Amino acid sequence: MTRGIDRINVVVPAHDEAVLLGRCLTHVRAAVDALGPQGPDVRVVVVLDACGDSSAAVAARAGVTVVECAARNVGVARAVGVEAAGAGADPAATWLATTDADSVVPRGWLLDHLAASLAHDVLVGGVRPDPADLPDEVLGAWLAAHTRVGHHVHGANLGVRLSAYRAVGGFRPIPTGEDVALVADLRSLGVAVAGGGHPVVTSGRVQGRAPDGFAGYLRTLVAAREPA
Repeated sequence: MTRGIDRINVVVPAHDEAVLLGRCLTHVRAAVDALGPQGPDVRVVVVLDACGDSSAAVAARAGVTVVECAARNVGVARAVGVEAAGAGADPAATWLATTDADSVVPRGWLLDHLAASLAHDVLVGGVRPDPADLPDEVLGAWLAAHTRVGHHVHGANLGVRLSAYRAVGGFRPIPTGEDVALVADLRSLGVAVAGGGHPVVTSGRVQGRAPDGFAGYLRTLVAAREPA
């Protein structure tokens, strides 16, 4: 039986995301508020990775914990955020929830993660691209390919018990696919993985921050719909 959660650490990596970061953090705050006064303590950490814009000012206005690195590497940035947030935490009773600076979490986001923690050590949550960013036919192609909840791994909606995270060495220092690699490592240990919850809405831009990341995948869908 898994142990109850008394602390949630939310980690948000950002590289030059001043335009979208404020919206992201507003929705994260709403998800924290939805836990209510009897919910676990929550610490929100934004990792500014080689930012040259005003992302720092946006994060400061949101009142979150801010750490900086210069890796230009999302795997490194997520790992830096986990360690910054985890100081003094009981790993068995601490849940790590990650999202991205270009994403919007639903109000019940952390409630979904908390519910998953009752019987699992990992939540592979769903995402969907912002419908306003994609042509209808591309959005339809994406939805058709993502009918299995929990099948696709996204760092924009991923949760893991801190003790399980540390058991596999955490996020790998790779520029793309650090989320997929982490879940693969956890599955190799036989860790209980849940899928489900409300999806996170993420940017549908086709020029992203991580090479061959979510934006790269969307580019392949766009290209597939273009006439030869």
